[in-house]
Amino acid sequence: MTRAENDKPTMQDRVRHAAGEFRVVAVNTISGVGAAAWDACANPLADQHCEGAAPPAQSADQETVFNPFLSHNFLSALEASKSVGGRSGWQVQHVLVQAADGTLVAAAPCYLKSHSQGEYVFDHGWAEAYAHAGGNYYPKLQVAIPFTPATGRRLLVRPGPNADEIRKTLAGGLTELCRIDNVSGVHVTFATEPEFRFLGELGFLQRTDQQFHWENPGYASFDDFLAALAARKRKTIRRERTDALANGVSVHWLTGSDLTEDVWDHFFAFYMETGSRKWGRPYLTRPFFSLVGETMRDRILLVMAKRSGRWIAGAINFIGSHTLFGRHWGAVEHHPFLHFELCYYQALDYAIAHKLSRVEAGAQGEHKIARGYMPTTTYSAHYIADPGLRRAIGDYLVRERAYVAAAGAELAAAAPYRQDAAIETE
Repeated sequence: MTRAENDKPTMQDRVRHAAGEFRVVAVNTISGVGAAAWDACANPLADQHCEGAAPPAQSADQETVFNPFLSHNFLSALEASKSVGGRSGWQVQHVLVQAADGTLVAAAPCYLKSHSQGEYVFDHGWAEAYAHAGGNYYPKLQVAIPFTPATGRRLLVRPGPNADEIRKTLAGGLTELCRIDNVSGVHVTFATEPEFRFLGELGFLQRTDQQFHWENPGYASFDDFLAALAARKRKTIRRERTDALANGVSVHWLTGSDLTEDVWDHFFAFYMETGSRKWGRPYLTRPFFSLVGETMRDRILLVMAKRSGRWIAGAINFIGSHTLFGRHWGAVEHHPFLHFELCYYQALDYAIAHKLSRVEAGAQGEHKIARGYMPTTTYSAHYIADPGLRRAIGDYLVRERAYVAAAGAELAAAAPYRQDAAIETE
């Protein structure tokens, strides 16, 4: 196959799908895609972010926000650090849409998967059922940010008059790549709700799940947030915060030039300790943290705990234009409520201080509700090639969506927020 003039030799065309003036290709590394071109699709209005502005509307259009996980820097760090590729089971297959002049007008972060690890949208049961029926569920195509259960755009279309047409072209390229690679399906996970509905109209199966996010209506301080809670909940949080620091523990926010290699060494030890306990083999390599620490240092917040002059625990957050994304945490000393302090309360403190409108603290965790994080629906869309498997999964998802909706309503009823407008006395 021929290559576009601007393609580097390492880029390999895997699918070409004619759609009027557009061309679709799949490439096996992001390094051959210019960072500016990718980011113009992934975060087209990133330069309009101004830290310290008033919190935007909670319903802000995803095209107007900066999402750090979609950036060329983040995805290239995953590849360069060998956190993906090699024997990881995540083989890069990014799908690109190019205009006639070679300009990149859309992209999708896509991976050929040989397992279902590191996705946080669980389809192991689907794989087992298909295997029992004599089918091969793996490999499959995953349109996602590896190891990152955070909502964001997955069909990264550059704004313009042909955006709708290009979006359809990109979706068509994904299903065509599914056919060419002879895989079982395409799974678009942690997509935005508009993408979920758009892909549903194209025949993708629709799946929902639940996370717990904190919304900032414009609090001026953490005490303002506490004032919105029922008195019993306020007392509990204040006690937890006091107890977390009771043994001479101090908390530090590190970002920018604070992110030295020594700091990353300590944080990686925390990450490995927690990762080894929770899922056996942590996904991210040590070089990954050095790479993002170099290229994204102003988009990273490490919340680190120190006692007796040494680092004992830490949590990493990535900073978007509207959202603080909590990701990994770990500790080599364990103190009561220190996890809650570093991962939840400090994240709220930072979001309030920097006027961010949301905190996403990762997957699962009903215990987050008592700390102000409310149930929020997440979305994925699934193209299943085999008609029989597609029917079976489709029937299952009807029931699952109903369960998720009912569970979300029940969890929301346990919200810690005051129902009355008056301030309660303690």
